[in-house]
Amino acid sequence: MKTDIEIAQSIDLKPIEEIIAPIDLTEDDLEKYGKYKAKIDFSAINRLSAKANGKLILVTAINPTPAGEGKSTITIGLGDALNQIGKQTVIALREPSLGPVMGIKGGATGGGFAQVLPMEDINLHFTGDMHAITTANNALSALLDNHLQQGNALNIDQRRIVWKRVVDLNDRTLRQIVVGLGGPFQGIPRQDGFDITVASEIMAVLCLARSIDDLKKRLSKIVIAYTFDRTPVTVGDLRVEGALALLLKDAIKPNLVQTIYGTPTLVHGGPFANIAHGCNSVLATSTALKLADYAVTEAGFGADLGAEKFLNIKSPALGKTPDVVVIVATIRALKMHGGVKKDELSNENVAALKAGFSNLEKHIENIKSFNLPVVVAVNEFVTDTKAEVDTLISLCQSIGVAVELAQVWEKGADGGVALAKRVVAEIEVDTSDTFEATYDEQASIEDKITAIVQKIYGGCSVVFEKKAKNQIRELIKNGWDKLPICMAKTQYSLSDDPTQLGRPKDFEITIRELVPKLGAGFIVALTGDVMTMPGLPKQPAALKMDIDENGNAIGLF
Repeated sequence: MKTDIEIAQSIDLKPIEEIIAPIDLTEDDLEKYGKYKAKIDFSAINRLSAKANGKLILVTAINPTPAGEGKSTITIGLGDALNQIGKQTVIALREPSLGPVMGIKGGATGGGFAQVLPMEDINLHFTGDMHAITTANNALSALLDNHLQQGNALNIDQRRIVWKRVVDLNDRTLRQIVVGLGGPFQGIPRQDGFDITVASEIMAVLCLARSIDDLKKRLSKIVIAYTFDRTPVTVGDLRVEGALALLLKDAIKPNLVQTIYGTPTLVHGGPFANIAHGCNSVLATSTALKLADYAVTEAGFGADLGAEKFLNIKSPALGKTPDVVVIVATIRALKMHGGVKKDELSNENVAALKAGFSNLEKHIENIKSFNLPVVVAVNEFVTDTKAEVDTLISLCQSIGVAVELAQVWEKGADGGVALAKRVVAEIEVDTSDTFEATYDEQASIEDKITAIVQKIYGGCSVVFEKKAKNQIRELIKNGWDKLPICMAKTQYSLSDDPTQLGRPKDFEITIRELVPKLGAGFIVALTGDVMTMPGLPKQPAALKMDIDENGNAIGLF
């Protein structure tokens, strides 16, 4: 079997103007970045706004493990399969971040014969969106430090500056730094630090903004510091939201590419799901809904993170909830949730699969708690045995959930036809249920977090550390307590302990810090030891990457 990049490089891509032939776009609507990439102009987005929405399919997953789940692969394969059965479909995905691509994860454009192309470009610099966000973020840092240097008219307390610089790489050495050293002409000395670009609030703002005006309004609300008397200072107070929006004028436009099968795919925005809300941009998803009968999108990590945030944070901004949710699971990952070590996953183990099924079952319960239909997609691996496949399908059927085996990695669109037909059937089933959010936004911060912990994670209670309690009082004082909650939690477990696999019970979640993100419009609740600047693993994916003498990428996967 060829590697992902070898498969990708064997495909003859269609010129981007051919990709839009089946959908309501013309060549004049595109801003081309070479032959195979383009941005969609705002004139087209505005024109499409009057059209009715298509059906929205959200793809999520069980808690991820090193065994792999393949959520993006299923999202892409499902989109291709829907087109193959005659359902006009557009896919909307997140952009990969260079940090994970060159770190522990590798590429993020699907796999096998379910990929978006050109995968080398998308996984690396693409159309420059990440760099624009990085520049806007760091321009704000520079303008803030210059304000301090030029007299500090806003009376900012440099000890209480909360805005950090960013870089789109995993670099643990930048987590804590000191700037402004070297004397009075070099700036005001203060403690600072770096986050990874996808953790920047500007990334979340860009992904939730519906227009340039909305982008500027959101940017102006970002809290960057506090004064000596603890009054919040925003971007609007610094009067630089226009300059930041100008740096983002192209980055806010959705990017158009194609799958191996030529399915139009919008790849745009990528906030981390265990730090921010983990979904691609509202503009990309809303545009996909206007362009096709079916829009397939995804949310980061497991349903306890990405899907919960999609439904409680993104859906209100989008103005639409999913018509069906697909939960991706692999037999390998479920066996790991059942206690099997990674080096033993290739061995048949039905007992471990049954034990690990509890993780999938909890995610199914969670999606049903929103009153949404669910389909389980079993992403097939070559090591899966018939007994294991039959067992997993039987377990799903025993709790009344639709389930299909997906073979899109190996067989592309053909391997996703059964899943596509099942998804369409679930959408077409008439239901009188109405969407039900996890919590009332008017509830207290404590009650909203407790609702997520108890309803979504299955925990028993929440412990608020002293710092978090003090911050809650400040949030109430500033009138920010009615914002939705964006949980920052490990992706590997339903709890805040990454070693607790399966379906842990009777656990507490500890909230150590609460961070208002007024531009994004939510409060981040930090748990455990979640880092906003990841580090590199012992063997980074970058060690296998290279380029040949003809300029072809090697080692991306």
